Amino acid sequence: MTELSAQLAPVRRLWRRIDPAWGLLGLLMVLAAMLVPAALTGLIGTALGSFANTLPFILFAILAVAYVKASGAERLLARAFEGSPARMVVLAALLGGLSPFCSCEVIPFIAALLALGAPLSAVMAFWLSSPLMDPAMFAITAGGLGFDFAIAKTVAAVGLGLLGGFAVMALSPAGLFADPLKPREQGGCGCGVRKPFSGAPVWRFWGVAERRSVFAEEAVSNGHFLIKWLALAYFIEALMIAYLPADLVASALGGSGLQPILLGAVIGGPAYLNGYAAVPMLAGLLEQGMSPGAALSFMLAGGVSCIPAAIAVWALVRARVFAAYIALGFIGSVIAGLVWGLVA
Repeated sequence: MTELSAQLAPVRRLWRRIDPAWGLLGLLMVLAAMLVPAALTGLIGTALGSFANTLPFILFAILAVAYVKASGAERLLARAFEGSPARMVVLAALLGGLSPFCSCEVIPFIAALLALGAPLSAVMAFWLSSPLMDPAMFAITAGGLGFDFAIAKTVAAVGLGLLGGFAVMALSPAGLFADPLKPREQGGCGCGVRKPFSGAPVWRFWGVAERRSVFAEEAVSNGHFLIKWLALAYFIEALMIAYLPADLVASALGGSGLQPILLGAVIGGPAYLNGYAAVPMLAGLLEQGMSPGAALSFMLAGGVSCIPAAIAVWALVRARVFAAYIALGFIGSVIAGLVWGLVA
């Protein structure tokens, strides 16, 4: 046994040096190359296309967080999440329903807010409502699924944020959500341990060498963190697009009552592509007899807990916060689906 452990020691040391995100991505690509070699190029192309569509938002987020760090504006950003906790939850849920960010794109901002000490209740309210609705999504949803459905999804998005925010607020005194961020040696997604600059913000920071250095370091560390996890997330999404049978999803979500709504929320996470792609798919499923409540629960749960979002959230926060995020998204989606099923 001792000899075997000695032989495996170099392997263990090598494994510790491999970044989990890059390592898993490499493993999936090797498996795809072995099992479906002809499809590997298409899978990579699909993943790169998804990443390219998100890249402008990601670059904006990375540069914005780096600017906030370098200028010292993070002290002002933290003040935006101060005051009455209940008021902040309501405001965060409403703002989240208007922000044009998906659940992956909002990660850097959430990380920065948590690192600056913003209350998790308000952050959770924004986090849950933000990926579900924005002006462009409202227009596309209204065009594909009807104005009433778009209104219902908007109200549900804000309601889901309120549910999550007030639930976290109620549980916070027990210490369940203390220190929500996972520790990292360097700041990824804006959640480093660098001490903020003191004093008034310096908006034209590029005239100070120390601040230029902070900007570069934050941009590089945030960029690496996002690129590695989103590369993994979008490759997994490409695998789902290629090999998850659409007719299986349709058959599971048909019918009426509580069961399809529950299934819609359960299947929404792994089957959901993005809010825009979900609209034409759900339009077809509704024509085949899918219940309106199941459609809404599918869209809400999918927006919160789809594979790319879940991977990004898992990489950012501790397990108990991740579990709360997923559970609140699921519960809120089911409630919204039940209510819409009765009204529609």
